[in-house]
Amino acid sequence: MSNLTLDIQWAYSTPQLQALLTEQRAQAWLSAALEPDVLSQDVELTLRIVDLEEGQQLNRDYRGMDKPTNVLSFEFDMPPGVELDDDEPLYLGDLVVCAPVVEREAHEQGKPLIAHWAHMLVHGCLHLQGFDHLDDDEAEEMESLEIQIMQSLGFDNPYDDD
Repeated sequence: MSNLTLDIQWAYSTPQLQALLTEQRAQAWLSAALEPDVLSQDVELTLRIVDLEEGQQLNRDYRGMDKPTNVLSFEFDMPPGVELDDDEPLYLGDLVVCAPVVEREAHEQGKPLIAHWAHMLVHGCLHLQGFDHLDDDEAEEMESLEIQIMQSLGFDNPYDDD
């Protein structure tokens, strides 16, 4: 079983968000999204919680979209010729979540805030492992995994429009 080391950076925070997004919850949600080949290793990742301004800047700088988005995933690529020692953890990369966007989306979609946060971390963690949704086949595979993971965590299908 994987041992996930999580570094949470709070660039944006409220007391309510701190109560909802505990390290224990974030680790459980992210661990549930780890693929079997990753589960056998010690894993590290960084989770940065940001405001609208930083979310917009990062989305503009890295995706060319001048608006904040809910989650950005920055997969770590090992430099060529560098190999991990057996006792070194695998660094998956960085997740950046724009808290005000997640809160707005949950409200607009009529979803519990905790469920939407869990979904954003699961979604982002899958991206860190190479999953994407650029075409219909990839989107179907990724969404199917997300639904399965969310249900295993006790949440409803995040893609239901209820």
